[in-house]
Amino acid sequence: MTNPLAAPLPALLPELLPYHRMARVSARHRWWRPVLGTGFVAVACVLVAGLLYGLGSALGAARGYPEAPDGTVEFGPVSGTALDLLAIATALPVVLLAVRWTGRRPAGTVSSVTGGLRWRWLGLCVLAALPVLAVTTGAMLLLPVDDATPSRWAGWEVFGPALAMLIVLVPLQAAAEEYVFRGWLTQAVGAFLRSPWWALVPQAVLFAAAHGWGTPWGFADLAVYGVVAGWLTVRTGGLEAAIGLHVVNNLLAFGVSAAVVDGLKSDDTAADLPWQLAAVDLAGIALYTAAVLWLARRRTPTRTVPATAPVPPPSPFPGAYPQALAAHAPAPWIPVPYADRPDAPALPLGATPSAPLPGDAERTPR
Repeated sequence: MTNPLAAPLPALLPELLPYHRMARVSARHRWWRPVLGTGFVAVACVLVAGLLYGLGSALGAARGYPEAPDGTVEFGPVSGTALDLLAIATALPVVLLAVRWTGRRPAGTVSSVTGGLRWRWLGLCVLAALPVLAVTTGAMLLLPVDDATPSRWAGWEVFGPALAMLIVLVPLQAAAEEYVFRGWLTQAVGAFLRSPWWALVPQAVLFAAAHGWGTPWGFADLAVYGVVAGWLTVRTGGLEAAIGLHVVNNLLAFGVSAAVVDGLKSDDTAADLPWQLAAVDLAGIALYTAAVLWLARRRTPTRTVPATAPVPPPSPFPGAYPQALAAHAPAPWIPVPYADRPDAPALPLGATPSAPLPGDAERTPR
């Protein structure tokens, strides 16, 4: 006999997707879309960057710039660095196009689970990174390193224009790398596997390899950075924490290089760090991670979003049973607003959306 006072069973709630599973937020998700998109991103990034370099070389030759020993046009340290940063930054629109075109989902879903960059949260992450990396950069400059060459101040006539260029282009370059590795690659692997670690480790290794093979310490530093930045991305539901750390690191690294004579001519990256500088850099990453986690406990950024029901196959009898077909039509995906409450809007008030997810003499850019 049924108890008339018994509470009714709650309706089934949609699956809550963390950041690394956002490729599945689209109602038109198919298994082959992340695979196709990864190939598109890899090929398009190479083609667009090559086109930019080719155009720059043609313009440089037409303007009478000298030829470098390797046959390319020698633009000088400031213009040459600007061209390199722009070439990397072109990956940003490529990733956004891949998300929209091959992923069939809003481009902003690669930025965060809310469907776009959370600018206030990004600003807080930048403010957290500034003092930490300023201290570690100063320690790197003071730390004695073998084979270190003495540096001379380049002068404001050189440093001023270089700094202006870096302030404009470095955020684009750093953000583009985050969108490729912590963004697209993480979500592409996460489309198949639920555990975030299957997505975080491969992108970190690829990120370190993309900077070249220098010292074992430098490679390890980059790989650890990639894992930590990826974990913060999943833990906070978006790329803001990784972008904030990357932008501040590279601004300080390029800024220190621009301040000394011929500093921007150096080809060194974080892959070339000796063990002393790598240890200081890892300490800065640990301090930044602690600061972001403390901010996340106070601000509680949105970390999950309800999945959208898949699109049903077309009916063999068009026009038949319209009420039944309408009942299976997917609701449009609506981004979860960035809020301070720890529960997702799709859940009853106070419900937890998901369990916590697991967890040279200058600074060189990543």
